[in-house]
Amino acid sequence: MRKFNLQFTVIFVLCLMSFVLSLKGQDKTISNTGTSNTKAPAAKHKIMLIPFENRMYLSEIDHLINKETKLTAKQIKATMRDGINEQLYKKLKAKMSVVDLMEDTVKTKKDLENIYQYLTYQYQKAPDQANYKAPVKEKDEKKIEKGQLNVESNSDVRFMNAKLKNATLVPYLSGKYKTDLYLFINELDIKALVGSPADFNASANRKIIIHYTVYTVDAKEINSGIAEVNLPSNVNNPSKIINTYFSQLAELVAARIEKALLPK
Repeated sequence: MRKFNLQFTVIFVLCLMSFVLSLKGQDKTISNTGTSNTKAPAAKHKIMLIPFENRMYLSEIDHLINKETKLTAKQIKATMRDGINEQLYKKLKAKMSVVDLMEDTVKTKKDLENIYQYLTYQYQKAPDQANYKAPVKEKDEKKIEKGQLNVESNSDVRFMNAKLKNATLVPYLSGKYKTDLYLFINELDIKALVGSPADFNASANRKIIIHYTVYTVDAKEINSGIAEVNLPSNVNNPSKIINTYFSQLAELVAARIEKALLPK
């Protein structure tokens, strides 16, 4: 009986060691220190949508929207502000949990005020999305020529980037909302690209452009830049603009965020 128990113990220990080794072989995402070697999939994240400030809405077609819908300038701005957040929420919700600060502005009004208070904007060179690197502050290129100060012109595409002035802002938002990603919609432009503002009409070519920045909970900028789509010259209805063209913008931004979260 004692011999049998000894044999059983040896077999049990060998089986247990084999099982543990197989688990180690399968779990390649855990390092020797117990930390993950890869980023969590998008589904593990929770992102906050921060709408653009009212002053960051620049539209050259609102008079045409007013002509078709009779909406006031204030109503048009509010509709567009809510609409871009709505479409981003829809696209991102399929990939991760989302907190939209436009969903209940009564509850989030104070937080929005705090966010805007601690935000600053920098007009920076738009990053290359194919090989993304967070933009850095540029030195002004100034030269003296024939006694005159000359500032070199720069034709690079630029965007309005959001910068945090208070290091406690993100930890506060994370603690309250359990979020670890933050999508700042910095500016919304609707541009008519032909003629002067007085000449814009149904035949004008137009673009919708959003400027945005995505931060992690440790304030790392993982994606930013502009996303743009063409807006047909005969579309002046806010519902169609939001459901069709804002939707396209939101899909583009959501795809970039998902790409930024992939293991490098």
